[in-house]
Amino acid sequence: MSSGRRRTVDESALHVTSVFAKTGDHAVLDHVADGDEEVLVALGYKQEFKRDFSIWSSFSVSFSVLGLLPSIASTLSYNLAYSGPAGSVWGWVVAGILIQFVALSMAELCSSMPTAGGLYYASAVLAPEGWGPLCAWITGWSNFVGQATGPCSVNYALASMILTAAEIANPAYTAQTFHIYLVLLALLILEGCLTMNSTKFVGRLNKVGTIANLVVIFIFVIWFPVGSINQPKMNSNSTVWTGVVNGTEWPSGFAFMMGFLSVIWTMSGYDAPFHLSEECSNANIASPRAIVMTAQLGLYLGWACILVIAYTVKNIPDVVDGQYGQPMGSLCLQVLGQKAGLAMFSLNIIAQFFVGQGCTVASSRVVYAYSRDGALPGSRWWKKVNGVTRTPVNAVWFVLTLAALLGLLMFASPIAIGAVFSIGAIAQYVAFIFPVALKLFVVGDRFRPGPWHLGRFSKPIGAIACAWVTLIIPVLCFPAVKGSALNDLNMNYTCLIYGGVMALALLWYAVDARKWFKGPKINVEHLIHPQVFDGQEVKVDQEDEVKVDQKDEVKVDQKDEVKVDQKDEVILQ
Repeated sequence: MSSGRRRTVDESALHVTSVFAKTGDHAVLDHVADGDEEVLVALGYKQEFKRDFSIWSSFSVSFSVLGLLPSIASTLSYNLAYSGPAGSVWGWVVAGILIQFVALSMAELCSSMPTAGGLYYASAVLAPEGWGPLCAWITGWSNFVGQATGPCSVNYALASMILTAAEIANPAYTAQTFHIYLVLLALLILEGCLTMNSTKFVGRLNKVGTIANLVVIFIFVIWFPVGSINQPKMNSNSTVWTGVVNGTEWPSGFAFMMGFLSVIWTMSGYDAPFHLSEECSNANIASPRAIVMTAQLGLYLGWACILVIAYTVKNIPDVVDGQYGQPMGSLCLQVLGQKAGLAMFSLNIIAQFFVGQGCTVASSRVVYAYSRDGALPGSRWWKKVNGVTRTPVNAVWFVLTLAALLGLLMFASPIAIGAVFSIGAIAQYVAFIFPVALKLFVVGDRFRPGPWHLGRFSKPIGAIACAWVTLIIPVLCFPAVKGSALNDLNMNYTCLIYGGVMALALLWYAVDARKWFKGPKINVEHLIHPQVFDGQEVKVDQEDEVKVDQKDEVKVDQKDEVKVDQKDEVILQ
């Protein structure tokens, strides 16, 4: 614990890479603060959340976002349809291992900069001089797009699963598109009511979600092969390990890579501990550990699920293009029969709900962090922290409103709403890799590793991560068919939707935002030195607002006494 005297916070002693490194300035503390608050203040932000998350709470949220079995179930139409059983098995191994390099690089950044802004903050700090705001803008908007699509894609899949279960239980019922949308809205409202509660409540809820997901995986891995109604119960080893079935019009190798979408979309929630780091105790160690734990467990348990599916699936076209339109429902019926299949499918639905709730938590924290720095329209509303729950309630409902609007794509075509899955994967990994590339190719010695770091392996791990993401992102934009078979119903609209949103964001930056957006806004209460970050006029936006312009003019809005000493240090008293 620190003393109560006014003192300067030393960023180098705290092992953080801060925005202050570009100005030579430091934050000041005048009250007793624990280590976590000191680290956050050294990064330029005041403590606003309660730190009720532990490493296990953070891990629970990120593992809930992964979902594994529900997420794999939501994307079966990609891996099985594109490359068959063997493609799914080997695709998970190849893509899953390469994703570990991205997760390790992200964890190292998190230890050095444990803020809710996460990747966005890192890009601003690690960018070349003068380019910080633009790099932060690109990273932030890409991450925002990825996070905004999460609640929509997960709950759209969940709504489809619920109505598929209804169709299985009642063959006379046929689900309509507007039925799916209404269920989607109900799910979003329910998750919003849960997520707007206190950090402690959300942490406990996600621990329940993690346990539920682990139990469902355990039941699935045992029940599917043992309870199969088919003869033989399991496929041959040659089918599982060498049976690549090209379900596209592209070469088999390219189809194999297109099937990576299932792995990438499933394994894209491990960044949640980064965004929750301001609510986690011992964040610069616990949060990176939670990132790595999530990615590692996702690799192993996810592969177990894929192996079970590859060994038990009998008719891939019946699963992918079955009568219910939901691959996991068709798979459960094909392997276990109607009653047992419906029971297993219902367990998967329960697990999927916790995935949606975890996505809502992570997405709301991203919106809060970017709004705190004025990067989103309506930021002054979304950055507010509720006085009772100490959580960003407005940001929660903003994210869910966006999810409801994105859900309207289902009325256009299944392909249009399906693009939300690939958009989320691409947007997230662009944001994941941008600061890693800056650290690898630009930053030099300005990066100060935190207490959790990769040592001499940092650069080679970062290089592999950058190469992997650069390779796979264009692949995920291709449709499964080409030539005369390609039409407006089976086109891959990922490029159009993601590219369109990012193009509008960049246009906004070029026309207007570059004039006022300067990256992370320092909002600690006491600063020693006029703050200029990439030419930014710093505004400490609190009850007593202090504005320091480039002419060293000091304006005090309240009755605070300002003293300027001979070293031009500005101290609020």
